[in-house]
Amino acid sequence: MWSDLLHNIRSGNIPALARSISLVENSKEGYHALLENLPPSSATITGITGPPGAGKSTITDALIGEIVARQQKVAVLCVDPSSPFHHGAVLGDRIRMSEWYNHPDVFIRSLATRGSLGGLHPRIIEICDLLKAAGFDQVIVETVGVGQSEIEIAGLADTTVVVLVPEAGDEVQTMKAGLMEIADIFVVNKSDRPDADLFTRNLRMMLAPAFHRGAAEIPILKTIATQKTGIAELYQAIAEQQQHQPEEKKGWLFAERAYQLISESRMKDISRETLKKDWESSAEKNLYRFVQRYL
Repeated sequence: MWSDLLHNIRSGNIPALARSISLVENSKEGYHALLENLPPSSATITGITGPPGAGKSTITDALIGEIVARQQKVAVLCVDPSSPFHHGAVLGDRIRMSEWYNHPDVFIRSLATRGSLGGLHPRIIEICDLLKAAGFDQVIVETVGVGQSEIEIAGLADTTVVVLVPEAGDEVQTMKAGLMEIADIFVVNKSDRPDADLFTRNLRMMLAPAFHRGAAEIPILKTIATQKTGIAELYQAIAEQQQHQPEEKKGWLFAERAYQLISESRMKDISRETLKKDWESSAEKNLYRFVQRYL
């Protein structure tokens, strides 16, 4: 079955691609064989992340237009919070991208986090590789926007774009280092609002110590996504960053993705519910002796 699916995926068959994503998403029999036979791809992954309300979906929508205008194919994965009732995606912002759903060069899929703390889907690496195999030039992953746990995107994306808004001034001052340090590009969206220039200058000053350590300067771009202002410059910055990506980062990304897959495989038979039941039926109540049996 997987060989037929792979042939259809590589031929650009969208129903086959959607079926394959569901196969992987639900860990159906045969999905490993499909993944192990995926061809290499030069497609790149761009992560769009940042706090809720920053305009991530609007920027993603505008980027789709920019990519399509350059006659490229783009796949978009929108990671949404899980419903507490059916565990599917809560499709809050997808209406912003509705004009692209039937475009032949655009594929959009919403995924639920399914309780994952990293703001991503547990099978996000595998699904991205399926999209690469399907012949898309670029893959965009928009994270759920849950705060500091979003840093997982840095281990997946070739380029991580952190979207902020001018009103986030106090928030940035107190923001944990994680979200600030994963950015390859900063975007100050809604930059027509008051204090946008001041916020941008303050953000640049916050990042200045990193520049003095010899690090490459991180671009800070201003956009008004609803008007498509600054989107062409953002696309260009992403393209340049990916074109000149150092081998060291490529190796780091490969190792990070491999680590996530291995960790997930080794933990597949252990869940919090399993541990709770084992604790209830065990006479061992010392945490460290209890954990030792699983190591």
